[in-house]
Amino acid sequence: MNQSTNPTGLSDSECQEFHSYYIQGYVMWGVGAMIAHSLVWIWRPWF
Repeated sequence: MNQSTNPTGLSDSECQEFHSYYIQGYVMWGVGAMIAHSLVWIWRPWF
């Protein structure tokens, strides 16, 4: 079988899977940053 691959060498389904994990990690990083900033704000407000 001849499967079409992207420039990365991944198939379309592998690209979609990687993208879903990447977005999930980015959202988790954003939530963690919001929590960290909130805790610092509670500890020492900067305004």
